[in-house]
Amino acid sequence: MQKSNFREWSLEKVERAFQLVQVSKLPILEELLSYEFTPNVHQVYNLTELSQNYAEYGGDDWNEIELENKLISPVIVSSGIDNKNFAYFLERELTITIDEYELSGKVDGMIATGFRSPQMPYFCLNEYKRGTDPYGDPRGQALIAMLTAQKLNKNAKPIYGSYIIGRNWYFMALVGKEYAISKDFSCVDDEMFDIFRILKSLRIQIEKII
Repeated sequence: MQKSNFREWSLEKVERAFQLVQVSKLPILEELLSYEFTPNVHQVYNLTELSQNYAEYGGDDWNEIELENKLISPVIVSSGIDNKNFAYFLERELTITIDEYELSGKVDGMIATGFRSPQMPYFCLNEYKRGTDPYGDPRGQALIAMLTAQKLNKNAKPIYGSYIIGRNWYFMALVGKEYAISKDFSCVDDEMFDIFRILKSLRIQIEKII
């Protein structure tokens, strides 16, 4: 049995080890991205302020903790993810054995069933302040966490994910052996409202599958 931390996984390594295939489109990801939502006045003000703060106060140079606290969590929490059935959890461990690999790692963020502690994850998030990071590949680390979530669920339900590199957000979906990655959405222009809209959609999609 080979012990392996999520930090060690690249996109290519995940694909080779577990026969995953990237496809250009997945219906569940397209449904997630196409949800329509118009923010109210308060939400517009809040999102605009978060976007401007990132652009004006050195967001591209924030470290991971600053990025999480000043941008990511405020946007996710304000989207109304938390409820009695599932919630957004930070820095929680996932562990599973798949084939000859004993996988484990601390996920930057996850949406999982559970009230005070996560039970079954349906969304995994990795965040980075730079495109290339000394601690590995954010895409691969998000995907290996998503695969772990899929195996923990022991069924064919879709798993969602995201990785964030500084100002750019990417959304992912995994169904069976196939996964897809969205285009990038920037938090420093009107795409901030797309990010918020997609997060609102995420709650609806998770409600459908749990």
